[in-house]
Amino acid sequence: MKFISWNVNGIRACISKGFFDFMSSENPDFLCIQETKAQPEQVDLDVPGYKYVMNSATKKGYSGTLIYYKEEPINIYFGLNDGKYNDEGRVITLEYPNFYLVTAYSPNSQEGLLRLDYRMNYEDDLRTYLTGLNKPVIFCGDLNVAHKEIDIKNPKANLRNAGFTIEERTKFSELLDSGFIDTFRYLNPDVIKYSWWSYRFQSRAKNIGWRIDYFVVSKELENKIKAADIKVDVLGSDHAPITLEMEF
Repeated sequence: MKFISWNVNGIRACISKGFFDFMSSENPDFLCIQETKAQPEQVDLDVPGYKYVMNSATKKGYSGTLIYYKEEPINIYFGLNDGKYNDEGRVITLEYPNFYLVTAYSPNSQEGLLRLDYRMNYEDDLRTYLTGLNKPVIFCGDLNVAHKEIDIKNPKANLRNAGFTIEERTKFSELLDSGFIDTFRYLNPDVIKYSWWSYRFQSRAKNIGWRIDYFVVSKELENKIKAADIKVDVLGSDHAPITLEMEF
């Protein structure tokens, strides 16, 4: 079973840059999208062989998530417990007989860490939500944190920048310690590969990047992890798509 996650930084812009061709060539069972920046009436998302569910932010042109799927889920949920963070369209959950698939677009702590407290509350609520699900979980998305120094090109220069603060990195460690596996790092402990590059300073050409997009799975699924990668050569966004293959 093949899963893909991609922050497209605007689904309409990404469609104009070959999104559907990428989807056709990869043919995933699930394609999870973050930062759609669109309302349902603004874009035609129909793809033969797939259904989809979209969670748009109240604010137009902001945030938003989307999942394409082939197999009909048992249930679909939006937001975290009590629908938290659903005004920004940040989380979608699909329930299947053997697992939950959750995609999220985690809030950015912003320049000057103006939203760090909001982010910390979100991380606690997210962990409570994921650990409270009653089946194994496949969790993916743009989590807006580079976990370790290996996951960022210039760690020392970014210690108090959003996405690499000790607070954010500690929260990600707490999530993993609560029963989850970072699949890419599990299979590739020493590989340096990034999933996001700034549009400034020719960062992508120079590979000055961050690994902030993840597939995280419950430890119960450890023996089902078959492959995990970052498609660094796929353009269309400032993020690269990430992939996970599981054997169910």
